[in-house]
Amino acid sequence: MQILIIGTGYVGLVTGACFAEMGHSVTCLDIDAGKIERLQNGEIPIYEPGLEEIVKRNVKQKRLLFTTDYKKGVSKAKVCFIAVPTPSRDDGSCDLSYVLSAARSVAEVMTEPKIVVNKSTVPVGTAAAVRGAISEVLVRRNLTTSFDVVSNPEFLKEGAAVQDCLKPDRIVIGSDSPKTTEVLKEIYSAFTLSHDKILCMDVLSAEMTKYAANAMLATRISFMNEIAQICKQVGANVNEVRKGIGSDSRIGYSFLYPGVGYGGSCFPKDIRALISKAKEVGVEPSILEAVDAVNLRQKKLLGKQMIGYFSKKGGLNGKTVAVWGLSFKPDTDDMREAPSIELIEQLLKEGAKVRLFDPVAMPNAKKMLPDNDRITWCSDEVDAATGADAIALMTEWKQFRLVDLEPIKEQMQGQAFFDGRNQYKPAEMKGKGFDYISVGVPDALQQK
Repeated sequence: MQILIIGTGYVGLVTGACFAEMGHSVTCLDIDAGKIERLQNGEIPIYEPGLEEIVKRNVKQKRLLFTTDYKKGVSKAKVCFIAVPTPSRDDGSCDLSYVLSAARSVAEVMTEPKIVVNKSTVPVGTAAAVRGAISEVLVRRNLTTSFDVVSNPEFLKEGAAVQDCLKPDRIVIGSDSPKTTEVLKEIYSAFTLSHDKILCMDVLSAEMTKYAANAMLATRISFMNEIAQICKQVGANVNEVRKGIGSDSRIGYSFLYPGVGYGGSCFPKDIRALISKAKEVGVEPSILEAVDAVNLRQKKLLGKQMIGYFSKKGGLNGKTVAVWGLSFKPDTDDMREAPSIELIEQLLKEGAKVRLFDPVAMPNAKKMLPDNDRITWCSDEVDAATGADAIALMTEWKQFRLVDLEPIKEQMQGQAFFDGRNQYKPAEMKGKGFDYISVGVPDALQQK
């Protein structure tokens, strides 16, 4: 089938490449001419495991094209997917300007029936807004042609987006037209050969499903982070508590790992957008507001722990801290709302020096952090730890799991290790001579 994908970010590019991989003819469109030129030259603008190979293979086989030309893209396509950013406004509500602009651009050049699919994460009621935007343009053009608007939210995890797209847990299609639903089911048929994973529902329910899913996952994270703080104060070990509750089949282990808070492009903005929508319709979102508040507090946790630790050692001023991992999660270069940014800002405010390393996110991190002579960008985790008074593990990249810590400790001038992801075992770190501080584990079980 001829498909147009509008937007070449994480969602758009991955979705377009995977559709092409399944045999569809896909055109990816973006108004950023520089990005399209780079894609045409084989340069992938984001880091996502497996994406580069799929893009290059399907470009070579001419199933995947890139353009900035709406007329060219829309004229060829039967179905137009909108996968553009939906950032947060200052009040937390969702900014739909990119979505509505894309819809109007489609309407400006369409000459025959089209199916327009909202793939971007959007609030309940957006399909109606998109339908209205398209209708206004068609009326102005004095053009009478049919079209339909569908909600088809994405459920892709950064770092595993290609596999999530090729082997989805579920595919949600929100449409009020049985005929249109069948077209979407045909598009996704190759993704569901083993068993049917397609859930068909009304448009409003599909829009709400995406927000509800992200809100539930974010709630589990904030819940465990709050439990971790209680554990630390009462003398319990949250790592053991997690096993105890996760073994309950009604709960499970997913998203029960305590840490320094969630970040990225989805959870923070989607929680705030859902809070805004709830208030708009007269619902008090007490749980959602608590989830957001706990997360904001959690991002400051490691910084506060460091301030407390070094208060007995002359304070953080002039001390050097190595930060291992900068992206908000492993296997991505995404720095949006990354907890590492909060920590680095806290440390700089206290007068500390920071030595930073991340396997792939350094270029994006440099764009987000101001020039500062107390920031050193390092070549690897060993380089970062050289001369450091403390190490802070912020992103659980695989290469940090089996690091030989004994020679690293010899390179340090201090002995503190702040584990923001609970990757190491307290007893082992204590045995290696570290003052080890993790999340939700009492200091008595960790330090010498």
